[in-house]
Amino acid sequence: MKVLRIKLTQSKAHYRKEESDKNKMTYPLPPLSTVIGALHNACKFREYHPMDLSIQGSYESVTKQPYTDYCFLDSVMDDRGTLVKMKSPTLHSIAFKRVAEAVKSTGNSFRKDITIRTFNKELMTEYRELKNLNDEIAIFKKNRIDKLKKLFKKRKTMIKLKKKSFDKKSEEFKHLTLREKEITSKEKMIESKYKEYLYENYTREISKYQSLTTSLKYYEILNNIELILHIKSDDETLKTINENIYNLKSIGRSEDFVNIEECILVDLDEELELEDEVKSEYSAYLNYYDVKEDKIFIDESKNGIAASGTKYYLNKEYKIIDNQRIFKKKKVLYTSNYFLEDIEENLYFDGEFIVNFN
Repeated sequence: MKVLRIKLTQSKAHYRKEESDKNKMTYPLPPLSTVIGALHNACKFREYHPMDLSIQGSYESVTKQPYTDYCFLDSVMDDRGTLVKMKSPTLHSIAFKRVAEAVKSTGNSFRKDITIRTFNKELMTEYRELKNLNDEIAIFKKNRIDKLKKLFKKRKTMIKLKKKSFDKKSEEFKHLTLREKEITSKEKMIESKYKEYLYENYTREISKYQSLTTSLKYYEILNNIELILHIKSDDETLKTINENIYNLKSIGRSEDFVNIEECILVDLDEELELEDEVKSEYSAYLNYYDVKEDKIFIDESKNGIAASGTKYYLNKEYKIIDNQRIFKKKKVLYTSNYFLEDIEENLYFDGEFIVNFN
């Protein structure tokens, strides 16, 4: 069986863990989907080409790289951050116009024009007028609508008491029930008109204004990385990857450049008999079930305690369902100091490296 072996290096890289947010953590090796995506991009594939991967490698150290995180808040804080107006908030767009920013750490006010720097006077005026309108609406609600609600409630209570005095089939009872429904209908109509007016004149417009805040966060960065990739696929796909390998510019982030050291086809002999056990010098994503079934072994630690590794559920290929990417995940074991005694199904030796596909 012929597979493609790629040796490459990276001076630095970040393979982000999806679940990390505040400080972006990295996988120790690029996930399956990251490598598959990078190869598809290098070859300009427009549809998925099935492939299995063996990923192993090493890195010299882990450092932290600071970055400024920009966060949009759902509401506006009057005394801090940057006041912005979103261009299309309902379309999940992050395009915005800066309105003003707070100058001091505390004691600022966009509405009262206290220690702020204004970038757009027209939008600043619009924001303040909306806040003033909201105050007027709140006063109207308190003085008119809330009082009407109390009056309606009082009348309905009186009607319920009167209804107890009459037989349910009597004309008086029917008249009181009709009157009760009329009051409830008026109550709902007033509430509906109030909500409609509030939305049309205030809520819809003020929702376009948000606070933009910044904070210092960190990327975990791997340094001086070596990667050995084995790709198993159909002959045409392997040929295309081989021909386009120097279009592979990065793995991880766009700035995580790669240096291709080698890209060759190697034979994996399924009938090969090993004279002695073969031990890997690199860490790898091993197929979890191959380890569990004792097809591949992990050295014991120096203390005589059986060493293991870290289990990951890595994204591989995906299907688009209802406009969403639904990934198929693979259970792998990230570990080092592993060795092979015999060639078995899904476990090979290419003359230099143990190969275990996921």
